[in-house]
Amino acid sequence: MEIPCAAPNTLDEAHAILRSQAEPLASEKIPIGDAGFRVLAEAVRARIDSPREDVAAMDGFAVEDQAIQASRRDFRLVGAGYPGDAAPPALPPETTVRIMTGAPMPQSKDRVIPFELTGERDGIIRIVGPVPTGLHVRLKGSGFHAGQILLDPGTLLDPPRLLAAAAADQPTIHVHKRPRLRVITSGDELARAGTAASTDRRIPDSLTLPLQLLAEQWGADPVGAALVLDDVEAIRTAVALACLDADILVIAGGASHGDRDLSRPALKMLGLELKFAGVAMKPGKPVWYGRLYGKHVLGLPGNPSAAMTVARLFLAPLLCALSGRGFDTALAWRELPLAAPVADADAREMFLYARRAGNHADIIPRQSASAQLPLASADMLVRRPAGGAALSANSLVPVLDF
Repeated sequence: MEIPCAAPNTLDEAHAILRSQAEPLASEKIPIGDAGFRVLAEAVRARIDSPREDVAAMDGFAVEDQAIQASRRDFRLVGAGYPGDAAPPALPPETTVRIMTGAPMPQSKDRVIPFELTGERDGIIRIVGPVPTGLHVRLKGSGFHAGQILLDPGTLLDPPRLLAAAAADQPTIHVHKRPRLRVITSGDELARAGTAASTDRRIPDSLTLPLQLLAEQWGADPVGAALVLDDVEAIRTAVALACLDADILVIAGGASHGDRDLSRPALKMLGLELKFAGVAMKPGKPVWYGRLYGKHVLGLPGNPSAAMTVARLFLAPLLCALSGRGFDTALAWRELPLAAPVADADAREMFLYARRAGNHADIIPRQSASAQLPLASADMLVRRPAGGAALSANSLVPVLDF
């Protein structure tokens, strides 16, 4: 049964509903070479020690620490060692080996004297500087050992985490499937971006491309999009086709209650289970969410600024949850001081576009639900409580990276 819109949910209430619906997708095993920016479904354990043997931690000469403690400063050079070589056998205390960072230590040597602290003459290496406190040797398994968990489930394999996964030497890893997403944008007045000028009065569809990009940024696999007329049958057909291969549908436009706001009626004919409709927020009040054939369906207002605000606050956490990162990963609010005073808040909770100005949040002027150009300057949202009092410059406000 459709939820009446007379009493919209608060943002927190709507988030609670959305969170309860967003279970991570199933996992799949993929090659390590395809794992970038995927989310772990299982822990990654090391197959080998790191390092696999004692190795030099810097370029220098390998010596015995016991000889250094006995005040020996001259050593006879008997060889060289490089990464990938086999470890040299035990050598007499009075000898040394020129060694490079990452090369295996000779079996009897346990200290590296850096090149810059030595001099060389007639095959004799003399320590001419103060002996450093550190041994400059990385012991076997000192980084991690075989069987050790290096990365936990839910970890996003960004470049630093992918480095650790590659160092574990696992050929394949288990990751959550990426949510497949389709965007359906409706509007008789719209033309595909780049084609509006060739028509008499249509305007560019400025929403589909950024919605797909935002979805990809938060872990989705955008598998397609459709631009349809404000027509129940056209919307219904596009949605039915999209449900064949998508995990989540984003319906942009037709979310309110005008004569041509037909998205929900069209989906209701297909069996939409509406979970909430309308949120007491500005902009973005018409946002709605439901399930259809087991798919997640998020309805956005057609006004660009409102739609992108709603997408950041609802689509981003939904995608994080489905991809295994956790719903709240996308909602990392923090506080920043205001760069300038702001007026009283609206009767609804407000989300204002802002840009960073030093360590301050500078709210962008002339905001409206239909604005487009102000978004080009925005890099955060400022949250204002319903009915909040005017604030002076330097007052702390919650902000969310946009």
